[in-house]
Amino acid sequence: MSQTQRVLLIAPSGMTRTPAFDRAGALALAMQLPLHIVAFDYSQALAVAGLFAPEPLKLARDGYLRSHSQWLTEQAELMSRHGIVVTSEVVWVQHPFEEILHFVNEMSLALIVKDAQEESALKRVFFTPLDWQLLRDCPVPVHLVTNALNPRPRNVLAIVDVLRNEDQDLVFNDQIVEAASKLAALCQSRLELLHVYDWTVVYARDMGFGALPMAGGIYESLGAAQHEAFAALAERHGVPPQCRHFIEGLPLNSICEFAADHHTDVIVMGTVQHRGLNALLGTTAEQLLHRAPCSVLAIKPGRALQ
Repeated sequence: MSQTQRVLLIAPSGMTRTPAFDRAGALALAMQLPLHIVAFDYSQALAVAGLFAPEPLKLARDGYLRSHSQWLTEQAELMSRHGIVVTSEVVWVQHPFEEILHFVNEMSLALIVKDAQEESALKRVFFTPLDWQLLRDCPVPVHLVTNALNPRPRNVLAIVDVLRNEDQDLVFNDQIVEAASKLAALCQSRLELLHVYDWTVVYARDMGFGALPMAGGIYESLGAAQHEAFAALAERHGVPPQCRHFIEGLPLNSICEFAADHHTDVIVMGTVQHRGLNALLGTTAEQLLHRAPCSVLAIKPGRALQ
């Protein structure tokens, strides 16, 4: 097993240079790590046709794989001119996520970079797209790129939830801020820290949907306690006061508005595994993937950016 850390770029199946290429190259250069590019090809039509005419279809498949491999090699050569060590390969596989886990197990990956793939809401009800699988189940930090107007990010936004009060959640907040701080330092970019206080969630969780008139001072006190926890978190990581943002509102809308107003390039946030109803509806991270005006870097507990 290789001990050299790498950045893994998951290229699209089509021979198209996408924003993820520029972002992966910029991050590999900033992190001073080699970059490995992999593209996953598969055609159900070819696979079915191959059952009846295996040899001609094998020749057609192999020819396409050679063309795609040559195209990736050319892209790797272009990136290597900037001082990046780049390798590439094309893999014929029907289920990419299992193959990605193979890369995770065989390589020491610091980061996985991929273009975010747009999926309809109806489609997401019936199966889990690759992006969602990566967000939920990939143990390595995953950077899903929606655009790369600035290949090397200039503005990084860390999202934390200080409403969580268990020890592991507090540690996870530190890991998120640490990853965002490291990314900002590597890219010489600005770091902002954001927590959105949604008192309606606190009320629903702790009190049910009953007597709202009781809320008043109780939730003001809870808000003050969260603000204190947020300030302590920012202080631990050296985030200056002007870059700390504690706001009240609906998390998804507030995060998107903040990111747009501050020209954020990357949102750094934590994701955890969800099952049952949460798996169907999607977490804030998954919703952000389709709403945020920028790219997303997802961190798993215990696996921060190296």
